[in-house]
Amino acid sequence: MIRLDDITLTFPDGDNRVTAVNRVSLTAHPGTVTGITGPSGSGKSSLLAVAATLIRPDSGHVIIDDVDVTRLTPGEATETRRNMIGIVFQQSNLIPSLTALEQLSVMNELGARQSRRSRANATRRADQLLDAVGLADHQGKRPHQLSGGQRQRVNIARALMNDPSVLLVDEPTSALDRERGASIIELILRLTDELNTSTMLVTHDLVHLPRMHGVVSLVDGKIVDAVSAAA
Repeated sequence: MIRLDDITLTFPDGDNRVTAVNRVSLTAHPGTVTGITGPSGSGKSSLLAVAATLIRPDSGHVIIDDVDVTRLTPGEATETRRNMIGIVFQQSNLIPSLTALEQLSVMNELGARQSRRSRANATRRADQLLDAVGLADHQGKRPHQLSGGQRQRVNIARALMNDPSVLLVDEPTSALDRERGASIIELILRLTDELNTSTMLVTHDLVHLPRMHGVVSLVDGKIVDAVSAAA
């Protein structure tokens, strides 16, 4: 589970500070997707960055599986992201020279201790995830050989590589047409259920919101409307 409790985040603006997130509280339970929507500049991505421990809020707490991650040192926060949080950025940011399988397998090498001893397990995990996202037959292809929707599927599979309890997704359909976008949302919903992750998903695309287990709308950094998921 991930719980954001009374989060406020400000940024410097000349001699003053601008409030990006204003006392926001929300929770995503295991096996559910909580949608976060609102106009551009409403604080959605900033809120997700706080949830991901990429930015420390001015006040409030982020609780992941009973751990207050806002109290962690930078090193501890990095370890938490590696082991507990999967992040799907708006752009897939795949490494051009790596195959789809290698995009996932390399996650095993990024700072993890004794990673070489678990390379065989990492490869098996990568195989399983590529199969889960419908790309078992494309694991040897590089990004330029994949469609936009396929690259986003690799992006999602990569975020799940370390079996995170929390999945944070930022505008996964923004560069896709309606049909491919719908398939990506369906994929996230299915994997959230199958893997029992607690998922928060930022989107501008209102057509997908009825599929979510809960939805919050942000305006000027504040929640103006919310439909909560059942615990």
